[in-house]
Amino acid sequence: MDAALLSEPIARLGATTITLGHLLIGAGTLVLLLVILLVVALSRAARARVEATEEAAEQARIAEARMADITKAQAEMQGRLGTLAEVFSSRQAELNKAIGERLDGMSTRLGHSITEQTKATHDNLAKLQERLAVIDTAQTNIQSLAGQVVQLQHILSNKQTRGAFGQSRMEAIVADGLPHGGYEFQATLSNGSRPDCLIRMPNGQPALVIDAKFPLEAWNAVRAAGDAGLGPDAVRQAAQAFRRDIEVHIRAIAEKYLIRGETQDTAFMFVPSESIFAEIHENHEALVQRAYKARIVIVSPSLLMLSVQVIQAVLKDARMREQAHLIQGEVMRLMEDIGRLDERVRKLQNHFLAATRDVEQIVTSTDKIVKKGARIEAMEFGETPTEALPGDDEPRARVADSRTGKLKLRVVEDE
Repeated sequence: MDAALLSEPIARLGATTITLGHLLIGAGTLVLLLVILLVVALSRAARARVEATEEAAEQARIAEARMADITKAQAEMQGRLGTLAEVFSSRQAELNKAIGERLDGMSTRLGHSITEQTKATHDNLAKLQERLAVIDTAQTNIQSLAGQVVQLQHILSNKQTRGAFGQSRMEAIVADGLPHGGYEFQATLSNGSRPDCLIRMPNGQPALVIDAKFPLEAWNAVRAAGDAGLGPDAVRQAAQAFRRDIEVHIRAIAEKYLIRGETQDTAFMFVPSESIFAEIHENHEALVQRAYKARIVIVSPSLLMLSVQVIQAVLKDARMREQAHLIQGEVMRLMEDIGRLDERVRKLQNHFLAATRDVEQIVTSTDKIVKKGARIEAMEFGETPTEALPGDDEPRARVADSRTGKLKLRVVEDE
């Protein structure tokens, strides 16, 4: 290429002029650089492929090792699974057997339980039937009692029968509390009146009169007026009728049964109903005061029973006082008997003491005889001069034994 062509300027960058030669040199350098870069890239790619190949081979080896391990583990797992299957089969068989046995036992127990429950149910039903029979009997008795109550209401509605009912209660209380002979029912007084009961007092005291009254009509009217709500006027009228009835009874007892010297100054008006007695004392204080002024004591069954007990104690005390002198005489005779008994016992004691002394002397003599007999047994005949042994008060004699020639002692009898 021509040198002038190569030096011909092509471009200008500031003060620097770029020619065609400069461009060619730069292009060659650039191509060289590109070739060098291409070679370096190709060498790096080859090395990378080698490394990739080696790495792939290594990964393949690792994968094969892991596959072998997995295969081994799978084989072991299959063996274990087989063992587990066998164990599970045996356990399942044992479990089935145990379940079967338990089901059989449960069936047996359930059968027994059902049998016992059936028996218990049958027994309970039998007992229930018996109780129902008892309830039926009780219901029949209740119906009978209801009929009797109705009959009693009809009886009490009649004045005469009602009086007999009150008198029967009073008679029962008196008869239970007092001895026979201490009272008299329907006795006749000197004025011809006949009280329901006459109690005889001790020491010649006048008798006590008891009269049984039962104002049922007026009392039922008071209750009916209060329960039905008929108004204060109806209640007041019923209360006035009730008060009049009681006043009539009080006046009749005071006029007929209080006789000076024959009966006590006080008489009992027996009301055989605690509710009527409570009504009188709670709402009719004027009646109580009027009865007190007339010397009439209104008593209920409980108060009459208490009064009868007090009278019984008084009668008992009077009987004891009457028998006191007899008891005193008997005690005196008893003391005389005790004195004679003491004298005879003392004489017997003296006889016993004398007999005891005689027995002691006899025992002493017997002891001496026994001792002497024992000594005589130990002695032989053939007397020698007597001598007394130390501590022995009785003289003894030496005798010679004819068989042995030995000397023995013999007691010398006192003259």
